[in-house]
Amino acid sequence: MSDFDYESRIVSIPDYPEKGVIFKDITPLFADSDGLVHLVDDIADHFLGRGITKVVGAEARGFLVGAPVAYKLGAGFVPARKPGKLPREVYSQSYSLEYGTDELQIHKDALKPDDVVLIVDDLVATGGTAAATAKLVEQSGARIEGFSFILELTFLNPREVIAKEFPDREVYTLIPVK
Repeated sequence: MSDFDYESRIVSIPDYPEKGVIFKDITPLFADSDGLVHLVDDIADHFLGRGITKVVGAEARGFLVGAPVAYKLGAGFVPARKPGKLPREVYSQSYSLEYGTDELQIHKDALKPDDVVLIVDDLVATGGTAAATAKLVEQSGARIEGFSFILELTFLNPREVIAKEFPDREVYTLIPVK
């Protein structure tokens, strides 16, 4: 990974969306041309040479990271969308949220059993979205090479959730948040 100063391009907003939460706004990082180039290069370079054929990103900010990483790796990009957004036959996976459940879907023809997949998102908190995305990939028969995130809320232990279901898959993060 480069020695690029990612943290200086992330704005911490206290008490958003509720009191006691410090929201990490990464939009300035995406708006900074050097920041965008470095984050895409650092993630793609880390997984270069591993045979990645598809990058899967969860709606919506996973699209912002996943598409340019896929481009850099010479791979395709597969969006994992919320229900009702994809027009053809889909695989679906529900997952738990702090207050309820949600669901992600991918087109059934988006991945093939010989695909090697990198799952990317902007942030991993509890690991629930990442695990649900990985289960979608598994439904297709494709192989998961690893996971990558810009931010990881380490105090919520997302790696434990991911490792419980996907024990031999690497989790690569640019910015661990303690």
